[in-house]
Amino acid sequence: MVKATNMPDWFGQCLLIIDPADQAVGPSDWTPRPPASNLMAAPPTKPLPMIVRPKPNLLGILFSLKGSIAKRIALRSLLVTLLASVIVLVETLHPAYFSKVNATPFTLLGLSLSIFMSFRNNACYDRWWEGRKQLGQMIIEVRSLIRETQVLSDPLERASLLRGLCGFAHGLIARLRLEDEAQALKPWIEVDPGHPNLPDQVLQQLGARFSGLAERGVISEWRYTQLETRLVSLSQVQAACERIKSTPLPFPYTLLLHRTIYLFCILLPFAMAEPLGWLTPVFTAIVSYTFFGLDEIGDDLEDPFGFDENDLPCNAIVRTLEREILAALGETALPPALEPVEYVLT
Repeated sequence: MVKATNMPDWFGQCLLIIDPADQAVGPSDWTPRPPASNLMAAPPTKPLPMIVRPKPNLLGILFSLKGSIAKRIALRSLLVTLLASVIVLVETLHPAYFSKVNATPFTLLGLSLSIFMSFRNNACYDRWWEGRKQLGQMIIEVRSLIRETQVLSDPLERASLLRGLCGFAHGLIARLRLEDEAQALKPWIEVDPGHPNLPDQVLQQLGARFSGLAERGVISEWRYTQLETRLVSLSQVQAACERIKSTPLPFPYTLLLHRTIYLFCILLPFAMAEPLGWLTPVFTAIVSYTFFGLDEIGDDLEDPFGFDENDLPCNAIVRTLEREILAALGETALPPALEPVEYVLT
């Protein structure tokens, strides 16, 4: 059974607590309506995961691999540990080859490295959280437009407008993930495939239609201003997401941090071999796991719209909008909300 946590509505489908023994429902478990309705978009074909799981207990913390970066850094940590073992072996058999190394420089370097890594990870997490806030803002604006278009007496006009909004959401996610925007928009709204920015073209079409409704007197000037304000907010959401996607952290800073981490982990056994002996590989493994792990987490969070395990569950967010728009149009055969499968929310 899937249990939703007690979180605000804007968090949508992103935070779920699941029982590991349960079976989750995926896109393949529902059948769309006949093509005549042409309201329901096809489910995504590529999994775009995010790890969603309850807080593990003590054993879970020690041995959990799903959602952990241990698998991705295991080879690097193993190589550094093996290097430390070789250094200790050589130091034990031929102590004359090694001069006594003061550990103070490594202590200062490790402290400085930890501070700089914290700065980078904070910047990466801020990008991840900003991306989530912008997608939450998109949900707010679409829900507001669903309410404000209730004044339209023509159900076909309203259905076309709301389907365009759903197409905008699909097109925006496809654009952020460097996928085929035209293909994502095709089930919802007709666009010019040659346009350089298809989600923005959708907003332009919706703005022109709202303007036409105001000119014909279907809606008041005040209502038109409200609707146009919502479109401006959606345009701001798109611009903010594109800024995150197209502006990575400065490469020299990231490169310097990567190189320093490797140098620190490789040189550390030389300082620890003489005082710690065969405990050196153990401490080297712990230090390398920590530094390599933090570095890998920063890489994951830097691009929140990518395909890594800890990236945002954009498909689940868009599916939330699909369900609400279709429900507003009177549809009863709604696609199910995407739920975690083995702790992975797509």
